Amino acid sequence: MESVPEKFLNADGELNTSALVKSYCELEKKMSNMVSVPNEDSDDVAKQKFNHAIGVPDDASEYPTNDLFDDESIRKKFHEIGLTSKQVEKIYSIAEEFLQPTLQNLFQLQSQTNAINELKKFFGDDDKMNEALREINSFGERFLPHDAFDELCSTPQGIQGIYKMMQSMEPTILTNKNTNENLTDDALRNMMRDPKYWRDHDPEYVRKIENGFKKLYS
Repeated sequence: MESVPEKFLNADGELNTSALVKSYCELEKKMSNMVSVPNEDSDDVAKQKFNHAIGVPDDASEYPTNDLFDDESIRKKFHEIGLTSKQVEKIYSIAEEFLQPTLQNLFQLQSQTNAINELKKFFGDDDKMNEALREINSFGERFLPHDAFDELCSTPQGIQGIYKMMQSMEPTILTNKNTNENLTDDALRNMMRDPKYWRDHDPEYVRKIENGFKKLYS
């Protein structure tokens, strides 16, 4: 009996079968609760049992979400490869750290594109927009504090506001001959005969005439 642990022996040195059986039952219970690492030949039950034990959600919809990168197809891929929720959170964190600057640049570019399109629509076309922006820049340098001018120019609405301010302060109007003339009712009505006004409805040209009448009669 020298090879038998003392806990399985009675005081007289005889084998304690009750203690041996009890220990065996406890070991069998522990063995039944143990989870083995599955391999390629393991069945789905074994794989699911292992995934559950390490913290893989039962369904892809149970993964944490992310405003920038969250997508149902991505969550399903996470579930297929057996990622835990903590692992998914770490992936999101790493993605934000490395991709956030790139995404910010893309959002800024998109915002700039939208702003340019809005200004182009306001002024009529590329050429008119560029001409107006040059005039606005000159006006801002002459009449507005530098910080205030930069702040106004940060949005399409601010640029439009400067343009309207500039027009309200101008004592003359650019005619269809591209020359500065003093405002007169006849000059404005002559401009209205231009096809750009009555046929093409050129936004910038129409705006000049409307502003001219406002200056004369307001």
